[in-house]
Amino acid sequence: MANVIQFFMTPDDEVAFFRFLERFVLEVYPRRVPEDWETFRANPANLERLPTEELYLVASELGPAIVDKMKRGPDKGSWRVDEVRSPVIFMERCHTNEEGELVSGQLWAELDITAQTGRKNAAPDRFRSLFLEIEEYVKKTFRRGQPKDFFVGPKAARLYKEGLVLRNSEHRGGTVDVFK
Repeated sequence: MANVIQFFMTPDDEVAFFRFLERFVLEVYPRRVPEDWETFRANPANLERLPTEELYLVASELGPAIVDKMKRGPDKGSWRVDEVRSPVIFMERCHTNEEGELVSGQLWAELDITAQTGRKNAAPDRFRSLFLEIEEYVKKTFRRGQPKDFFVGPKAARLYKEGLVLRNSEHRGGTVDVFK
């Protein structure tokens, strides 16, 4: 099972988060990789270049992203990043829905040996410590949400006090409150 961090970030929170990520060598890949994709570093200067919904942050110092063609499903023939064998962190970005509510995002990475994913070896210690450092940053900087699985960025928490609704991204997801 993957290590998951669920969060709410406004664009200002995202800038601060990517400013923190700048210290690591993380390259950005979209969920479905075009053949002519050119990677770039995850930092605040490249925020406009980020894929709008979902992306991978590849720890390229620790190993390359293993990209292969999908053999089945609706995306057959598309290129994708192998989440198990590559040192990647998957990021689903927050967005605003039609009602003006902020919909949650998440970060996750496969760190442990699991039968479901076919991982036979645990993630390298350096990758594990990188993800845990990011998790620690989120826990220290963001406010706790209610339910407790969520973290709310500082700017999102201020906007929540002014009436912004925080919505869980799951199907029929409920609202999330900022823990007082």
